[in-house]
Amino acid sequence: MHHESAEGGNLQSERINEHCAEHSSASGAQRPAPKPMTTFLFGALAGAAVIGGAWLLPYAPRGDRTTAPESAAFEETVLPRDGIALPISWGDLGARMVADGVIDRQAFEALYESRGGLNPYERTLLEGRADTIRMDANNAGIILNLLWAFGLANTNPVLEEGPMTDPQYGGAGRFASTGGWSIAVGDAMDHYSGHRYVKLTSEQQALVESVARNVYRPCCGNSTYFPDCNHGMAMLGLLELMAANGAGEEEMYRVALQVNAYWFPDTYLTIAKYLDMKGRTWESADPRELLGAQFSSGTGYRNILSEVEPVQGRSGGACGV
Repeated sequence: MHHESAEGGNLQSERINEHCAEHSSASGAQRPAPKPMTTFLFGALAGAAVIGGAWLLPYAPRGDRTTAPESAAFEETVLPRDGIALPISWGDLGARMVADGVIDRQAFEALYESRGGLNPYERTLLEGRADTIRMDANNAGIILNLLWAFGLANTNPVLEEGPMTDPQYGGAGRFASTGGWSIAVGDAMDHYSGHRYVKLTSEQQALVESVARNVYRPCCGNSTYFPDCNHGMAMLGLLELMAANGAGEEEMYRVALQVNAYWFPDTYLTIAKYLDMKGRTWESADPRELLGAQFSSGTGYRNILSEVEPVQGRSGGACGV
């Protein structure tokens, strides 16, 4: 089985053994030597607090709009305050996932109680009905978790036939995107690709896989086709929902870039700064290029940091609920 990597060759086991929490978007620091999967997944979380069975990793309070002077020129372009309407039909997916045990509502609510509680709109996404989702810097975290749950649970060949099931990795349950989903009823793997919430046509599935292979995330070296962390699993879920709603390739890349920017704000503000240094603009750059390995993989982003000082002051990027 051939798997893509940020370098364009076969994925090495050391690639997936780099934990997302070691992401160096703000400091540019070098990562420690790779650890075995079970060690990095649970060892890296050892210092986190637990509420309702959920791991709580460091985060910035929702609504924190701290802006470093150096990023002010790029802030509204990269992270628009008014947010973006995701081209998906959410409906009652939150309520269905709660009913199926993909999301333990009590644990989910306890998690967000520690972060100020769910506002009415967020509660609707979890247990009501919302035809659309509007995402911004304030709700990016909860939308990440909802899409993570959906990407993990929705039946899809990427989960059943892709790199997640490669025997060399010891089973799909050993990744941060599966073992780290600690707010399900029962084990997360009880729900892995186990609920047919959205069924794609063969053409839609091909589109999802094509885009997924080129959408990277700066917390590691893998594309969305290998959703071994929460950001990858959530992005897979988003791509599935966009394809099911009739989105085309260009729109999928454009929305995926905006979503990645809300999830990794310092990273993409730094990329905007880098583009400006090169005489380019964020607005004119091709989203497909910016989501590719050269810019958005862990390796690609570290290469950018060798040429530009990172923007600091925003949060994001932790691979936990």
